[in-house]
Order: sequence, then C-alpha cells, then structure tokens
Amino acid sequence: MKNTYKALKLSSAVLLIMFSFIACDKDFNTIDSDVLGKDNSNFITDDGIVSVTAYNKKLSALRINGLSSNLLGFFDDPAFGQTTASVVAQVTPTSFNPNFGDNVEIDSVVLKIPYFSKIDADNSPDAEGNEVYTIKDSLYGSASIKLTVYQNNYFLRDFNPDPDIEGAQNYYSMSDITTTGTDNFAVTESSAINFDNHKGSVIYENPTFLPTSDVIKTTTGEGESATTTRSAPAFRVFLDNDFWKATIIDKEDDAVLSNANNFNDYFRGLYFKAEAIGGDGNMILLDFGSTDANITIYYTKDSSTEGERTESTYTLNFTGNRLNTFINDYSPITLLDGDKDLGDEKLYLKGAAGSMAVIDLFSEEDLETLRREYRDNDGDGDPIKLINEAQLIIYEDTDALNSAADYHEFDRIYAYDVNNNIPLIDYQVDRSNLSENTADPFNSIIVHLGQRKDKDDNGIFKYKIRITEHINNLIFQDSTNTKIGLALSSNVNITTTAPILNSNDDVTTVPATSILTPRGTILYGSNVAPEDEAKKMRLEIFFTDPNN
Repeated sequence: MKNTYKALKLSSAVLLIMFSFIACDKDFNTIDSDVLGKDNSNFITDDGIVSVTAYNKKLSALRINGLSSNLLGFFDDPAFGQTTASVVAQVTPTSFNPNFGDNVEIDSVVLKIPYFSKIDADNSPDAEGNEVYTIKDSLYGSASIKLTVYQNNYFLRDFNPDPDIEGAQNYYSMSDITTTGTDNFAVTESSAINFDNHKGSVIYENPTFLPTSDVIKTTTGEGESATTTRSAPAFRVFLDNDFWKATIIDKEDDAVLSNANNFNDYFRGLYFKAEAIGGDGNMILLDFGSTDANITIYYTKDSSTEGERTESTYTLNFTGNRLNTFINDYSPITLLDGDKDLGDEKLYLKGAAGSMAVIDLFSEEDLETLRREYRDNDGDGDPIKLINEAQLIIYEDTDALNSAADYHEFDRIYAYDVNNNIPLIDYQVDRSNLSENTADPFNSIIVHLGQRKDKDDNGIFKYKIRITEHINNLIFQDSTNTKIGLALSSNVNITTTAPILNSNDDVTTVPATSILTPRGTILYGSNVAPEDEAKKMRLEIFFTDPNN
C-alpha cells in the first residue's frame, strides 16, 4: 500500500516498532515481507511520497584561499562550458637566518608539487617489478595546456586590516568571463586584484604541459655507489640556478631571510598561470598542502676538510597563503538564482564557483502537520508512527548533460545543513565512514550519500540521499527546520566550508571541496514538466503502522 502526500496530508496511525537493517546499496526492504510475512504480522510497513521545493543558487564571491588542495589547468565541461584555474601561492623558508657557508655553488633548484595518485590495481607491475601509479581520479582532460610560473609581486596579507573585521584576510572568487577575460582576479571586502597586473619574472614555462602518472626517480651518488629512489607522481621541474642564487643565497645576511614577515614582503610568492591551447587542455588537482610540496635548492660549499666540498640544501614550502583563481565561460548555459517559492525544473550543480541547489523540505505549517501525524501529542510519549527510513530521490538529466555515459561515473553529491553550515546528522551516524574508507572518497559515506551507480526501472541514473535521522529529529525532537544544500563534491570526507562574501540569503557558505571539482551535473528538480513527473525530486518516507 502506497500513499502519495502533497503538502503532507498524512493519515493517522498508532504505536509502531522498527527493527530493520538497511543495505547501503539497495532499496528499502519492508520488515513484514522479509521477516514475518504479511499474513503473520500484527503491524504493517508503508511508505509515503512528500513533495519538496528545490531551487538553484548561483555561486559567486566564494573564499578561494585556505583550500585543502588546488586545481590547475583548463577544463571544458560538455554541458556547462569552460573553466580555467590558476594558483597564487606564497613560499616560505623552512628556516631563517641561514649560514650557507663559503663559496656556494648551486647544483640544482627543484620545484615539486605532488599529484593525488594511488597504486593502479588494474595494471601489472612495470618491467622492473615495481607497482605503477594512476592519477586518473584527479586529472580532467587529456590535452596539453600552456603553463607559465611567474614571480608574484602582489602582497598576500595574512590579516584583514579592516578594524571592523577581525581575523585572517580572505580572498574571494571573481570568475565571470565577462569581467575577467583571460586575466585572473580575486576580490576582498574592499578591492579587486588582477594578478596579471602583478606578474614578475618568469620562473618556469612549458608551452605543452601535460601531467603524467610516471614515478619520480631520483639518483644520488655516482658509479657503483649510486642509488635510485622512487616516489609518487608529481609536478617536478628544474628552475634557473642563477635566479635563486641571486634571490636567496646572496641574501644570506640580509634581514629578508630573518623571519617570515620580512620574507613574504620581499618575495611575495609564485603565480601559476594556466592557459588553454586551441580551446582544449587538462586540469589537475595538486597537493600543495603536502610536506613534499616545496622548492629545494641543492648546493655545495667548502668543507672543513681542505680540498673537499659539502652538499647541503635550503627548502621553501607552500605553508603560507595560497589561493585558486577561476575564469568561467559558461556559454552553453546560464546559471541563475532559482525560484524559491515554486522550485526549478532543472538543478545545476557545478564546481569551481558555479552553482548549487537548495532544498526546502517543509513549510512550518507542513512540519507541524507531519508532527501531528507521526507522534502522540497526548502526553504519554509514545509515537504513533516510527520512521524506518527517509530518503531524497534525485534523478540525473543524462540527455541535458550531453556527455558520454561514464563521464559522471564517480560524481558524489554532498548534502549539508544550510542554516548551520555543517553536515547533516545522518553523515555522522553513517557507519561506512570508517578509517579504511577515507582514502577512497567514492566508497565513503555511501549509506547517507548514495552513489550514482543506482538506476531506476527505466535505466535512468539517480542518487539516493538518506536523511532518516534528520527527519526523525525534525518530527520527534523539534529540531530546527533547516534547508538542505546540495553540491557536487570531489571528496565527501572533507566537511569544511568556504564562506560567501556579503551573502544576503540563507546560503552563507559552500562545501569547500565543491570548489575543487571542475565538473558539473544536471538534475531534475521539484517543478518538472508533466512528462517528467516520474523523475521529479521527492522525499520518500518509509514507516511502520501497527493495527491499521
């Protein structure tokens, strides 16, 4: 028996019991058919469909510093259009007041930033018996880009000078192609910054840069004493020795190397500028936060033993301020704020300062109706109905995506509490959130945040977002009726949020990892055309109803 509810007109019932366990990758199984059998049970399970309102929220002016990692490159989304991502990063010495020694000669200067890689379980070891790596989970596109690394001459402040704003200085996205062209911008509370107006010397350039999954092989020593070590794939290049000798080594006794503040004012960082080649390219997620992300100066100096030389290093890392800039040319589609009252026909989830969706589950009047129908308000404390499971059913508009069938195979949708900018309670109780899953975001939090691999009877991809505990708290614990935000996420294990500058509505932050995916997806919303009624976003509530 199935009841369809509009505006929550639910039938009344009495005491109920639940003791069912829900498989994380299957539809809900009713307890009377699986345990007791319908003819033998003295209670029944049922389900109801609740209409919700879902609408689009265009994203702009998102905080783009303080991110866990950074995108670099160019990506052309088949449905949304083009995104170019560049990076501006401070570099900071790991030690100050250095004594480099006498007669310093630089052997090499190496810039290294690891990719996000893993052992490729699908491929056999190489000819030497070593395991091979893959970077396919963090690489978008397969064509080359033009990559230029400049010295950045714009000073990135650590603290906000505005006396009315305490704390760190935030930098926000300014990604609209109509205002930025091919230059990379950021904004603060009081100004706009064009980093192309603050370019210094060219540190490195590659007119055809394409990341590879090749391991890094490093050989030390010579002849029979030489040893070779292997490390995971990374962006690793050699820089100009003379530049770094003049910039660092020759400043040995200068105050600019005495502390971080002096150094950051003296050498203001690097600007990694990415550009497409012929309207094509690639985008890679770089692990700037890794301890292996650094610039290392390898040099020799006079030894205390006459006639001998001593090898040494001086290292600068990326622990300072760092931000991602975006240039978005969404020419195939126009991203706009949606209809908060009626909802939208299509929902656009787009990363890299694009768009998200907001779900308004209930009006306050509807929620009170739901509470009357599900719980006993006569004072004895017993519920009338017990909710076994509540889930949002969301269908993907594959036709509108205009892409290959497997293009969105590994997409994950992240749901969060818009009012409080935190994950829903169902995230916290999801037992698939175990330590062994944290390195595999696609297979983490799969009970609460269902994977895209599910299909309906017609073969249409759908997402199933379980919000059982959230609905239970609304009904039985009088929790605040918060709206739910939906965003595409590159890693659902990361729950930090990024604030929006001067937001004037309910959405004041976004999941930070949604900024770090260049992809987008299109979903059916809550206000669909009649022919798409079966694909309409809905809330399904499964409950137990005894003696009915």
